[in-house]
This record gives sequence, C-alpha cells and structure tokens, in this order.
Amino acid sequence: MPTWLNDAVFYEIYPQSFYDSNGDGIGDLQGIIEKLDYVKELGCNALWLNPVYDSPFMDAGYDVRDYKKVAPRYGTNEDLGRLFECAHAKGIKVLLDLVPGHTSDQHPWFLEAKKAAKNEFSDRYIFTKTVWDAPPEYRMMCGICERNGNYMVNYFSSQPALNYGFYEVSHPEWQLPAGDPACQETVEAIKDIMRFWLDKGADGFRVDMADSLVKNDDDKIATSRIWRGVRDMMDKDYPECALVSEWCWPERSINDSGFHMDFYLDHYGNGYSRLFRFGEWGDLAVFNKNGKGKLKPFTDEYLPGYNHTKENGYICFMTNNHDMPRVTAYLDKQAIKLVNAFIFTMPGVPFLYYGDEIGMRYQADLVSKEGGFSRTGSRTPMQWCEGKNLGFSTSDEPYLPVDKSADAPTVENQKDDPDSIYRVVTDLIALRHKYADLHGNGELEFMMSGDSLAFAYRRGSLVMYFNPTSEYFEIDTRYDGDVVYKIGQAEIKDGKIKMQPQSFLLVES
Repeated sequence: MPTWLNDAVFYEIYPQSFYDSNGDGIGDLQGIIEKLDYVKELGCNALWLNPVYDSPFMDAGYDVRDYKKVAPRYGTNEDLGRLFECAHAKGIKVLLDLVPGHTSDQHPWFLEAKKAAKNEFSDRYIFTKTVWDAPPEYRMMCGICERNGNYMVNYFSSQPALNYGFYEVSHPEWQLPAGDPACQETVEAIKDIMRFWLDKGADGFRVDMADSLVKNDDDKIATSRIWRGVRDMMDKDYPECALVSEWCWPERSINDSGFHMDFYLDHYGNGYSRLFRFGEWGDLAVFNKNGKGKLKPFTDEYLPGYNHTKENGYICFMTNNHDMPRVTAYLDKQAIKLVNAFIFTMPGVPFLYYGDEIGMRYQADLVSKEGGFSRTGSRTPMQWCEGKNLGFSTSDEPYLPVDKSADAPTVENQKDDPDSIYRVVTDLIALRHKYADLHGNGELEFMMSGDSLAFAYRRGSLVMYFNPTSEYFEIDTRYDGDVVYKIGQAEIKDGKIKMQPQSFLLVES
C-alpha cells in the first residue's frame, strides 16, 4: 500500500475546463501547471486528471484514439511530463484516467479490427459472427463495417468494447472465454499503456468502468482476476503508485481485485445518494435541512463494506465528479458546508471536484457538449476572478460558458470571505492533515445513528457532531473536551452538546 495515500486529499481536474493558458478557449496542461500553487494552497496533495489522451471527443475524451499521445488541444507528451515534474516538486501526486473498457472507433486497433481480412487485431474487439447476428441483450452497432459482423459497444456508438472475453459463453460461435490468449493480449496491451505513463512520472490511475471488462461476469470473478494481475505488476515495479476504481463495490474492487481505493458513487438510493441527493432533488437526503433524511440506510450499507475492506484499501468519498450535477443543485450553502465537514473527516481518501470549493453552480440549461448531455452543466469553466470568462480564458468562445449570474462565485470573491464554502473546505483539509485520527485509516464509531436526525461519530480522540436539520438539538455527552472546529452555532456546555440548526462541532476529548 503506498504510504502517501493515508494522508492524501485529491483534487479532480476536468482539463478542458480548468484554466486556458493560450487563449484558445480550452483548458490545457500548461494551465494546470500555472495553477498548481492554488491546488497546494487548498491543501490538496494529489490530482486526478480526466482523460488527456488524443481523442475525437465524442465522449469528452473517454473515447481514446491514442493512449500514448496527449491530445494536441491540451499540449504534448512533454507538457504532461513537465506537469508531473512540477507537481512532484510541490509534493503533489498525479493520477491519470485509464479507460480500459473501450476505445474510440477511430483507434488504429479498431480500424484494423473492422476490416474483412483477418489480422492481429480481429479479436481485440467483440464482433458477432455475421451482420445478421445482433443479440438484443447486448448493445451492438450493426452493418457499418466492411467486416461481416456487428460490434459491441460499452456506452456510446463510437466506443467499441475491448475484448476481455466472456465469463459465461452463451454464443460460442463468436464469444471467447475470458482466459483465451486473444483476451490476454488485450490485458497485456492495457498493462503496456500503464507502464508507458508510469515510467514517465504518473503516480497511478483512476480506472473508468473498472468492473466492465469481462462480459457476463455477474460476480466479477474473471474481471477481478485481471485487476489482481495488474496490482501484482504494480506492487513489483511501481510500489508507490496507486489505483482507484470506478466500481462502488469495495469487497470486489479492493479485496478481490486489488485496487487501493474504490469510489463511493452516486447510485440512486444507495448510501452516497441517501446522504446528499436522495429524493426529488435531495428532499429526502440526510443533509437536507427539512429533516426527512435518515442516516441508517447509509450506515447499513457503508459500515459492512468499510469493515470488510479497511485493512486492504480505502473507500473514497467525493464532493462531486464530472458525471453528476453539482451538489449546489440539491442543497443550500449551509448544508454544503456540513457535507464537506462529513467528507473530510470520514475514513478513506477524499476527492474534491474542481470548483466545489467555491460552490460553483450546476448549469442545467446548457446544450450538450462533447457527449456531456445532462453532465454538461457540471463541466463548466473554473471561475477564478471577475472579468472576461471569470478568468478562465481570454477567448471570445470558451469551451463552455461560465456562470453569467451577478453573484457567480469565484476564487477571488470567496477566498477571503469568512462565511464562504472555500473557507470551510480549506479549514477542514488543514485539520485532516494535522490530526492523524482524521487520516484515511483509523477508528470509526457511529453514534446516534438509529432514527435520530442528528448524529455523531468518533475517530480516535476526535468526535464529530452533526445537526443537519432546521431544528435545535441537544444531547448529554460523556466526552469532555475542547472544541477544535465548528460550523454554525454549536457548543459543549453543562455536560451537553447544544446545536443550533445546520451546525457541526468537532471536539477533541
């Protein structure tokens, strides 16, 4: 286990929307380099970059045309190497995004695979035996290749699925078993891509759709075997590098597959959803002040996974990511402060999505950009300061429009505001680094979790009290300690924890 993960706080950067250094309207690697001091000031000591590889951008870079080449709009391979160097000099690790499940339909592998003549890439993707064979249980693109067959896609039509085989073979005339040599060649090709960037200075990867490799693999047995092999390679050759999975099944991803970290994703009705987004735009969420959210569905799901995996890896909470509406669409400012208090004091490795530290808004009315659709409103340019494009770009046509509201939050107008989300986020990250009890591993004990709407949990000598509701809350406490940090009006007095609506108290006992 890389030791640096225990005190890691990640910052997710959507490259095309972070900072445009050359005025072409699109964020770039040089822009990220120029803002590394800002990242460090936040307290973040690690980055996750969404894909920076060459792509036709039908799905914002998750349709890779060349895994070993930086997209020209972001810069060059040398620029990415320089980003690694500059980040490392400031004590910041950098994870790239790995997309192992599919490529672009413009990738050279696919251009060969779609040919009628048999070649070394014919089995790199999943094709049916003939063009008339299109099983309805799979997503297939039909009748558009020279080759007599239809190809499977994972998501968009431009994303042909790479062939890792099938765990349960139902059509032996065209499906290969997971252990077939052709499927193993796909695994080795992905390992080769990983080694290419790790050798150039990357500190690991976030893995897109990590559970999607082997088809018909309901229990993810064969898929886990592949990732366990990848972990063995990294332990041997890159022991300080890390992997985080887009999976949301920690027992499978961490224990079985060997990932160091697993994202707690927003699947409607699951534990993450219940905390922040459940109901009609969050009206049944725990952190909604209307008091309708219950903590128990979260703890019932989270704690077993945490207890089963805490010796082997980390469950990762995120403030948001590029695939879902920003939390500002669900909760008010005070609630969002409490959300950050929760995320940055829980075990695991937290991820801060760019702009969440200033409360950037979800822009719901935008036309889809590069396959973003409903996600587009969470991918808008970072808002740095007053002026043209709020400091993102000097271009007359930026990648996406910035928030046009008169009160649009920016780093400039939030940084010195004592009531800002920025202040809370940076305070909490600093406390997380200061107190070992708030690091990724360590103890966790929930209290008042039954039907209570206020709740608390203990981590070592620290106790975190939350009252997310609009009602006053008071409870006797056996902890007699010092208040380390608070949000809203809360205090320890006369042997009681007294909390005004929407408040947080961090106590050292």
